Amino acid sequence: MTEVMAPMDGKILHVKAKVGERVQEDQTVAVMEAMKMEIQIVAPVAGTVVEIRVEPGQAVDPDTIVAVIQ
Repeated sequence: MTEVMAPMDGKILHVKAKVGERVQEDQTVAVMEAMKMEIQIVAPVAGTVVEIRVEPGQAVDPDTIVAVIQ
């Protein structure tokens, strides 16, 4: 299992991946706003999304797990 982490403090704008979806390495899983910019949160590995732990509007920090990929 690989945890996809938020890269910095910010707010989740969109969740692009869904549970059960197959993602490729570097595919966007979610988009966050930080420092007035949109930051893509990407999958570090290819696999299947088994869990999404954030929702749009949620504040996150660098320790927040956004998704889990198997």
